[in-house]
Amino acid sequence: APRGTPAPALPGRDAVTFVIRGTPPNVKTEVRYRAKGTAEPGPPQDTRRIVIELQDAKVPPLANTSGYPLAFPRPGSRKLFENDRVVVWSFTWTQGVATPMHFHDKDVVVTYLADGALTSTDPQGKSTVNEVRFGVTRFNARDRVHNEMLARGQGSAMMVELK
Repeated sequence: APRGTPAPALPGRDAVTFVIRGTPPNVKTEVRYRAKGTAEPGPPQDTRRIVIELQDAKVPPLANTSGYPLAFPRPGSRKLFENDRVVVWSFTWTQGVATPMHFHDKDVVVTYLADGALTSTDPQGKSTVNEVRFGVTRFNARDRVHNEMLARGQGSAMMVELK
């Protein structure tokens, strides 16, 4: 930087960044983790970034007394990153194939990588259809039991479980 130019401010929070290249169905992703007080390199050309800043407070996972398995790992999921703050998973739903009924012991932030609709069904059989769009990011609170099925379109996401 030229002399006299102020240094860029360093971020005040830890963050998970998804660097996304392309559009569905040809999406490539990269996961970056930045600890607070450190700089992150700029985004590559022709990409979009989803930045998830983490609160300083850590919330421990809930005890699983549901009788169902934890949400992750699940069949077909892939762990992309883990440290003492987060676990990042990749998952793609298949039309007509429900995930196993599962319990979310941690809060999760989901970034969808395709357009579609997912049906979420609880153990009592109550279903909710959730419309999803490429690039949309949502927070889902822990302490939930359900399964998911792709109702229409495509279903792919990166999920950040918060520790």
